[in-house]
Amino acid sequence: MCREAILALWGFFAAAQIASATDAAVLWTDKVQPLLDVNCIKCHGPLQQKSGLELDTIDALMKGGDDGAVIVPGKPQESRLYKNLASDAEQHMPPKKQLTEADRKAVREWIASMSAAAIEPATKPRAPRHFESVTQAIDTLISEGWQQRKVKPASAVDERTWCRRVYLDLAGRICTTAELQAFLDAPADSKRAALVDRLLASDEYPSHMRELWDVFLMGRPKRERTEDQRKKNGWWAFLENGFRSNRPWNDMVRAILLARPNQPEDSGASWFLYERRDDYQSIAEAVAPVVYGTKINCAQCHDHPLVREIKQAHYWGLVAAYNRGKNVEGGADIAESAVGGFVNFTNLKKESQPAMVTLLSGGNVKEDRPATDQKEEDSDDKYVDPKAKVRVPKFSRRAAFTDAATRNNPLLARAFVNRLWSAFLGRGIVQPADEMNARNAPSHPELLDWLAQDFAEHQYDIRREVKGILLSRVYALGTVEAPPETFAGAIERPLSAEQLARSWRIAAGLPPEDDALRRATITALPDVLPKDYNATYQQAQFLANSSLLAGILKPESASTMTRLTALPDPAARVREAFLATYARLPDAEEAAQAKSFLKSRSKQPVEADRDLLWAMMTSAEFLNMP
Repeated sequence: MCREAILALWGFFAAAQIASATDAAVLWTDKVQPLLDVNCIKCHGPLQQKSGLELDTIDALMKGGDDGAVIVPGKPQESRLYKNLASDAEQHMPPKKQLTEADRKAVREWIASMSAAAIEPATKPRAPRHFESVTQAIDTLISEGWQQRKVKPASAVDERTWCRRVYLDLAGRICTTAELQAFLDAPADSKRAALVDRLLASDEYPSHMRELWDVFLMGRPKRERTEDQRKKNGWWAFLENGFRSNRPWNDMVRAILLARPNQPEDSGASWFLYERRDDYQSIAEAVAPVVYGTKINCAQCHDHPLVREIKQAHYWGLVAAYNRGKNVEGGADIAESAVGGFVNFTNLKKESQPAMVTLLSGGNVKEDRPATDQKEEDSDDKYVDPKAKVRVPKFSRRAAFTDAATRNNPLLARAFVNRLWSAFLGRGIVQPADEMNARNAPSHPELLDWLAQDFAEHQYDIRREVKGILLSRVYALGTVEAPPETFAGAIERPLSAEQLARSWRIAAGLPPEDDALRRATITALPDVLPKDYNATYQQAQFLANSSLLAGILKPESASTMTRLTALPDPAARVREAFLATYARLPDAEEAAQAKSFLKSRSKQPVEADRDLLWAMMTSAEFLNMP
């Protein structure tokens, strides 16, 4: 193909990146807290408090240390925190290092911006408000946030863009021209809710949700064999069936954590644990974001150095919950012993402590521990059915943890709704979406509280939550220059590899499924909702040279290429190309540029049509959520 032509057209069709505007008013979150984390927390944080001073929270900073206050609100020149940063300070901080002038300026501006009102303790949260629906709660509380922040939201997108967006989020692909036209022709007062309902009831919705949650729960497979094993051992089917039947999320999580498929709908759930091959630390690190909404990896060797509520006991407590399990070869069963698994962990003070199943949500799993000199004996009477293929202990540590994590754990609902919100809106109410802890405050705390409580009160109804978000005003916004945490406009979301592979085929006029193209696209673009997106040389090479992409752009019966090449007029061909790829007509400049390109290659019309489509299908407008 003509790479030069594609690269030239990329420059024209590439949509401007949505700027991630930084809210200068939030100096603490954006500048000062990260600065202290890097340079000061090691000696003045949860692990050590030299001179009685802690610098990891605003409350701790205002409390000061053994020598008194370190901050005078509004007066940086009288604040020891700032004065000690000077190179000639008598008590120079940080020791053996000089901060840059930019860093010192950030601290100075932050202290200068402080006032007594700004640091007063937060008022007690008010009683939860009543809303008639998820959509009403979102619209009301997000709108209130705009008013408080004095942010003007973007205008709503048009019906074409909204339809395309919903198809991508629920069906995992763009809509066909016929599907778009059917939506545009539907009754205005009910068309959006009707489309969401129809897609939620389709076979494409559970498949797309499975693709997302497979990555959220398991990560991208590093080898095709791993993906094949997930499919073969029922993991994919378990997820798809759960989303298809709208199984309560806490029930799905229970099946995953317990890993005892005693009922048909649980078949395949055990693969979540089985794939980790008795690596109990890996299991603990995978379970934590699901049940607590946050990673706990940094608490392996000591209490979390930045997040006070995450203790070393929580990390090793999760390890203990699973360290009696063992994969049974020849399937996906996981046995569990009734004895053993009593381990200790050592903190930084070299103190040995027993690893109890300690819950981040509070409390722990009660269990009798043998005395140090007592040897445990395993015996049949400790199992429900000692003759079963996979024996179940009468006291199962794994079952006890599962009960605690799924029946009396408010963090479970918060973790799911925050993750779902991030999937549909580009970032979580708490961001990063898998680090819901004291270091990452929710942008809209009342909304997160309401959504989580409502989700739990409605039996963890996933479809209700999905529909509520997709019919909200914030979901339908266009782009605007505003801090992303305000949700005042659409946040850039790169499409997943699966969305792209299907959408390319739809744009080419072909059925959406193509396993070879899907796998190749995953290899080139493996990230799903990346925190920071950076295009790579590998991705550029794939987008410009993939033989599989070239293969779907060959003239075939009923394909887009067939329609284009049958039109003699370049203007009509450009119009058809835009409708097929972008679901819209070109503006005057786009039409002129594209027609000029086709005319310049009038002796090779088929190749020109192909290269035009190829460039549009690999442009920023196509690669990102509309």
